[in-house]
Amino acid sequence: MGMGPMTRFMGIHIFLLMIAASLAVAQEPAQRACRSVHLWYSAPSGTAFFNQVTVEKSAAGSYYMACGFNHGYFGIQELGNGKKIVLFSVWDPGRQNDPKAVAADRQVKVIAQGEGVRIKRFGGEGTGAQCQYDYDWKIGQTCQFLIEAKKNGDRTAYAAYFRPADQKEWKHLATFETLSGKNLGGYYSFVEDFRRNRVSATQVHCARFGGGWVRGEDGLWVGLTQARFTGDSNPATNIDAGAEGAGFFLSTGGETHNDHARLRQMITCEASTLPDFPR
Repeated sequence: MGMGPMTRFMGIHIFLLMIAASLAVAQEPAQRACRSVHLWYSAPSGTAFFNQVTVEKSAAGSYYMACGFNHGYFGIQELGNGKKIVLFSVWDPGRQNDPKAVAADRQVKVIAQGEGVRIKRFGGEGTGAQCQYDYDWKIGQTCQFLIEAKKNGDRTAYAAYFRPADQKEWKHLATFETLSGKNLGGYYSFVEDFRRNRVSATQVHCARFGGGWVRGEDGLWVGLTQARFTGDSNPATNIDAGAEGAGFFLSTGGETHNDHARLRQMITCEASTLPDFPR
């Protein structure tokens, strides 16, 4: 039996809706955000961690994290409104996400706060304390970061120092103390797109990390010449990393192609000269 006019109309209507949906999917970015990419450095447990970052391509909602360690992270951000800041965070112990639910004796303590620095508690990705400092960093400028650790029984104080690209003096942003009882370890850097508005996934986020050093518990400085390239669970393949002189680069999003290191690959860069900083 043949289809009646109404059946044919419904069939054509459904077919056209399927075509429209397919075209919409084809035109829409596959990912909400760029894949987060990391460099995990090979270095011993230490009392200081120095690193540098030079942003090459950026977009609103980006974090270029230079000094990540087992209890916090330190780097520069371009916020969703284009404002530029320096951000340093240290976690409370535990896996909670509500900052108000943490007992006072388990919260990060603020030991020191630099002039012009804003400090607050955070949650949603663990809990802890963070400081923000306004600095209008530029593409192509190299910023320097230094974290020093000092154990005090079952707690450790982590002090963050920042040297802007256009200044000679170091600025002490903050010192946070948390229940750790450990020195620095688990060193890493990353590039993250936290805007997650689909448009951001079409934009390239790229930075160079280089000349990094760790001061071991024996007081000797060790250069960061080896790093493993990793990514988060986002399946996007437009990511890349590699060695570049005495440092490394990370790139994600947009027209990025994986032309250099593969995921989980260890990368080796040239040795650098120990720079001048408080030590």
